[in-house]
Amino acid sequence: MADAAWIQARIDAKKALILKIEAAIDAVASGAQSYSLDTGQTRQTVTKSSLGQLTTLLSKLESDLAVLEQQIVIAEGGSTGTYCRPAC
Repeated sequence: MADAAWIQARIDAKKALILKIEAAIDAVASGAQSYSLDTGQTRQTVTKSSLGQLTTLLSKLESDLAVLEQQIVIAEGGSTGTYCRPAC
């Protein structure tokens, strides 16, 4: 069985990174010439030319987050859905 605490830590980290990337996208899209994005591991300057890469990264992170949220439900003994079959 997966470690729910470890999965939750990954969920928290992904959410924090998503918020930082959304802030960078909002700042640059709103007219800022550049924005300093500190991911906790690296620091980079974001400009309008980076918006495509940031939106792609944001989509990937949101997808990863959805998978992790399904995994934590399973790790905690829950179910991610139901299985139905027609009556005979």
